[in-house]
Amino acid sequence: MNLLVRPAAAPDLPEVGAVHHRSRSAAYAGLVSAAALAAGSPAAMAHWWAERWHYERDTHRLAVADRDGVVVGFSYAGPSPSVEAVELYAVHVDPSWQGTGAGRALMAGALADLRAVGGGAANRAVLWVLTGNARARRFYERGGWAADGATRRAPIGSARVPQVRYGRSL
Repeated sequence: MNLLVRPAAAPDLPEVGAVHHRSRSAAYAGLVSAAALAAGSPAAMAHWWAERWHYERDTHRLAVADRDGVVVGFSYAGPSPSVEAVELYAVHVDPSWQGTGAGRALMAGALADLRAVGGGAANRAVLWVLTGNARARRFYERGGWAADGATRRAPIGSARVPQVRYGRSL
């Protein structure tokens, strides 16, 4: 089986939505209320990604991990409100593909995308992760990211959840 990280195209968006729904449901179980996670559907997530794609494709980078023609994960990177930084908004891998290297490949591609989005002006990348998501936090820490002390409460579905910001140099 071959894994290819490539820029997403419009036909990928339904699969991106489905992967996002499955990944989010598995990763956030026990951290976000079941009602908040159940509020969306794969079709709703696909629609959400189609809207984002329409408005942000010139300023953001959506990449997919393609395993023999099947989208098994994605990353999303773009500008950040943080000064002199760019932001990694998402790395999601289908739960059945976790542990296969798809997440590491997406992270490597996302770092290149972050440099491109920043145009060389940004020297730092940031991301937000659920405070209680120990697995994701370990993943990012192994990739060279470190918590920088900033926190927030942000929506996941209808729930507002605590998050911590991570950063790293580019």
